[in-house]
Amino acid sequence: MKRALLSVSDKTGIAEFARGLVAQGIELVSTGGTRKLLEEEQISVIDIAELTGFPEMMDGRVKTLHPKVHGGLLGVRDNETHKSAMRIHQISPIDLVVVNLYPFAETVKAGADYETVIENIDIGGPAMIRSAAKNHNDVTVVVDPADYDEVLAQIASEEGINLATRKKLAAKAYARTAAYDSAISNWFAKVLEHDDMPYRSFAGKLDQVMRYGENPHQWAAFYKDGSDRFGVASAEQVQGKALSYNNISDTDAAFELVSEFDPKDHAAVAIIKHANPCGVGLGADLSEAYDKALACDPVSAFGGIVALNKEIDEDVAQKIIEVFTEVIIAPSATPQALAIFEKKKNLRLLLTGGLANVKEDGLMVKSVSGGMLVQSRDNKSVHDCELKVVTKRQPTEAEMADLKVAAIVAKHVKSNAIIYAKDGATVGIGAGQMSRVDSARIAHRKSKDAAKAQKLKGALTKDSVVASDAFFPFADGLKSAIEAGATAVIQPGGSIRDDEVIAAADEAGIAMVFTGMRHFRH
Repeated sequence: MKRALLSVSDKTGIAEFARGLVAQGIELVSTGGTRKLLEEEQISVIDIAELTGFPEMMDGRVKTLHPKVHGGLLGVRDNETHKSAMRIHQISPIDLVVVNLYPFAETVKAGADYETVIENIDIGGPAMIRSAAKNHNDVTVVVDPADYDEVLAQIASEEGINLATRKKLAAKAYARTAAYDSAISNWFAKVLEHDDMPYRSFAGKLDQVMRYGENPHQWAAFYKDGSDRFGVASAEQVQGKALSYNNISDTDAAFELVSEFDPKDHAAVAIIKHANPCGVGLGADLSEAYDKALACDPVSAFGGIVALNKEIDEDVAQKIIEVFTEVIIAPSATPQALAIFEKKKNLRLLLTGGLANVKEDGLMVKSVSGGMLVQSRDNKSVHDCELKVVTKRQPTEAEMADLKVAAIVAKHVKSNAIIYAKDGATVGIGAGQMSRVDSARIAHRKSKDAAKAQKLKGALTKDSVVASDAFFPFADGLKSAIEAGATAVIQPGGSIRDDEVIAAADEAGIAMVFTGMRHFRH
């Protein structure tokens, strides 16, 4: 290895790396800001213009797009035709390329204007990376400062950088440019409101590899997409063993749900099991909210995920550790709460720094055989609906408040979803059934079990309200809810049998509200 080209935006560790290269007798060529930094560090470096014989131009847009750069990268060392062309045109080989790209994603995240974002689309960097990666048999490409130490160590060894490493670095390089182009194309799609782009790609950066996926025979990893949305990806894991695939999936579901409730209005707690809530409670403080959430289904709460919408205090922390809990997620926690959690070494505690913005747009991606389904985030709720009372009886003020709570929770329950709520808490949840009637009955049955656990007679659903994530196709589902004790119902409406369903509600003397908005969750 005789010559290296260094051109980086992220200059982390580049001076130390460059010194290591010079110590191995490697000549350095560099561009703009990187060259300036190396010169300031008293490191010998050749300006790219000296190599190409051509000055940088057009505000730096054209500096590395030159045959003496790409010929030096792409020339196959043992190909006589390539070697002849390099001699004729006085092209010297470049054996190592160290490039990381203009901060496009960071510029977008900072809220820059259109022209500034465009100027932060790197052209020369990806071109050099791709050229070097293609010719990995002869050239080493480095796109990540995390690889500097390994590369230096191999250069210093007798064998030099081995082919297996060059292949791995090349694969990483192409993944990096793919992710970079993905960010650019998705930004264009968003600003141009061109959702149905003919080609779409979605990228992420590896955060961790799990022991396994949903099941032990499945491989799994967590990739972060670089967005600044508060949640699992933004959270600091304060304590506990590594999160599993299912932990992350369930914790995300829990935090998205609890983020629906503004902490200025209510303290809110959601307990999640297998991506479905087994209890959601609102209260004057987190301790009251937790009690309400736990009361809905204390059996299922064992080994669940607890999400809270406010800073965890000592009182609620003590209650949580009395029930076996896999993961706790919240914006923050007091020192007293942290001290309590420390007693449970295996308990995972995630602090996000804030709540997810439930109104934020974005795309959701789900893989299917042969492709992927992409949809916009469900960022609307009952608060965005024009509510319409369709029965003779109007809901009371208390019923309307509970109807809204039930409707919000229903948005986060697998379809078909039926949610009974009372006094700011769920009292029965039916999830993921093939029939809406079954969901209504299951929720009622579980509410009986919960009442028995509290040494109460009957069912918690007595005098509750009920929400359905989609319309009742027949009156039987509504009648099951009425039999369970519901006094008011909220649903989207829109069935061809709406009149039949409304008539059943009127006959029973309950109130019914239409939202006009469905929330299927599959």
